[in-house]
Amino acid sequence: MTAGENLEPSFELFDEYYTSCSNWGRWGADDQRGTLNYITPEKVRSAAGLVRSGKTISLQLPMDDKGPQTGAFGRVNPLHQMVATGTDHLAGTQGYADDKLGFGFADDSLFFFLQGGSQWDALGHIFRDGKMYNGFSAGEVTAKGAARGGVENMPTVVSRGVLLDVARVKGVDALERGYAITPADLDEACAAHGVTVESGDVVLIRTGDMGARRDKPGWDGYSAGDSPGLSLLAAPWLHEKQVAAIATDTWGAEVRPNELPGVFQPLHLIIIVSMGLLVGEIWDLDALAADCADDGQYEFLFVGPPLVVPGAVGSPVNPQVIK
Repeated sequence: MTAGENLEPSFELFDEYYTSCSNWGRWGADDQRGTLNYITPEKVRSAAGLVRSGKTISLQLPMDDKGPQTGAFGRVNPLHQMVATGTDHLAGTQGYADDKLGFGFADDSLFFFLQGGSQWDALGHIFRDGKMYNGFSAGEVTAKGAARGGVENMPTVVSRGVLLDVARVKGVDALERGYAITPADLDEACAAHGVTVESGDVVLIRTGDMGARRDKPGWDGYSAGDSPGLSLLAAPWLHEKQVAAIATDTWGAEVRPNELPGVFQPLHLIIIVSMGLLVGEIWDLDALAADCADDGQYEFLFVGPPLVVPGAVGSPVNPQVIK
């Protein structure tokens, strides 16, 4: 039976999944990599063999002031600021204005929230009852950063990637807000695309939600609003298939409104805290989806390392698909 078939999300089912999907202690009491442990050297070598044409596709949303953040959870869009410019050089106001060879320069800075755009959630990002993945205390994350569960524990993320274009399989440009993606939907996408999800894979799940909203005023409530996404019922599917990481084109990966009343992001508690799964959000999957539909290749080499920011609980990423 497909995991989650004929079941309805409930608090009892949440408790069952939280226990049965746990990877605490699986890779040792000190492990901080979680499901990335599924990516072995053999897995990477195999994934490299998927490169056929040499095409590369970026999945990153541009980091600028046109992003989806509206202030929810205090997050704002990136602020790019020039510190030194070519006009400074032409005006003769730079420190090297008298250089005999005419030296000039430009410099800039960028202020951004690590979870404000295309990003990975580190395992220290989410807690349940005072604990993070592998039983570490939430107290390990202080104003100085994360002593445990920081993004620096996953400096390389290279594996086989698989796109599951659920929206295309359903015959729509974008799934409706509140559509909960079940194991049956994921299996249907695998069958339609001719792929099998394997241990150590990075699974990219396209809902069409980003493309449907990014050109509307304020992104039409994309950030923290209602959206399609993974159902709570998908947790055992991800666990049983030993998925190394998932990423979606939505703000929060799981379906919103959330499926359990009075709680926030319950699937995050299972997949990040209990399972130790690497989760990516706000990824631009539309160009990849179009390319996969064109060439029929839904598996590829995936390269998506985070920035190495010791103690950070998330990181921007410019994920690359190589086909």
